[in-house]
Amino acid sequence: MFDSETIQRLARELHESERARVQVEHFSKRHPGMTIEDGYAVSRAWVAMKIAEGRQVRGHKIGLTSRAMQQSSQIDEPDYGTLLDDMFFAPGAIPTERFIAPRVEVELAFILKAPLQGPDVTPEEVLAATEYVQPAIEIIDARIEQFDRHTRAPRRVFDTISDNAANAGIVLGGRKARPGEVDLPWVGAILRQNGVVEETGLAAGVQGHPAIGVAWLARKLAPWGERLQAGEVVLAGSFTRPVPAKRGDTFDADYGPLGRFTFTFN
Repeated sequence: MFDSETIQRLARELHESERARVQVEHFSKRHPGMTIEDGYAVSRAWVAMKIAEGRQVRGHKIGLTSRAMQQSSQIDEPDYGTLLDDMFFAPGAIPTERFIAPRVEVELAFILKAPLQGPDVTPEEVLAATEYVQPAIEIIDARIEQFDRHTRAPRRVFDTISDNAANAGIVLGGRKARPGEVDLPWVGAILRQNGVVEETGLAAGVQGHPAIGVAWLARKLAPWGERLQAGEVVLAGSFTRPVPAKRGDTFDADYGPLGRFTFTFN
């Protein structure tokens, strides 16, 4: 396990990387014995720095929910990060200068009306604790370079986890629906970039049902003495591949019966 000095030093690197928009080299390369637990310790230290500067926790995101992504990352479960208040954007203009290498993913957000806590939380309990679900776009980013600048080796899952599971932004849009009003695994979406269909997908791609990941997250937080709070937003995981975005790109997220919204990187 990393010692406290190493955790704080790497968290400061991430903090400065985000501010300067300059990526840093892989932590896992510099620390070959790095573990998943080390990654979460760094991520938590970074979030604590942000909270100390006045940011507020608004929820959580779940990543690596598809089997293909887990296999490519050589893990057998998802990962998670923290959503802060300055990560939320309305449909419309998105400030490109906030990001380094933004990519766009199609997801569903769960907005909770009751807390979820404990080692045995089930998907059924998630649905009962959910006020509504809503279409959501996650903007992922990389403060740690995706490919090593010297060897071109891809970053490892420990790097992604320490980097707040690559989270950077969230766009909420479309129609809010109570969980019982829609068959969540069959919620579909079409993502267009500059008028071209780039991705389509079904929410069933998120472990078969998007509530499964939310239950998993509640169980993962339990050993830390933490819980999912009423009023929090939980991004359940992407059911499309990430689409790179650059200044001037306009995206159209069409969720059919759950609505449609657009946003542009300005």
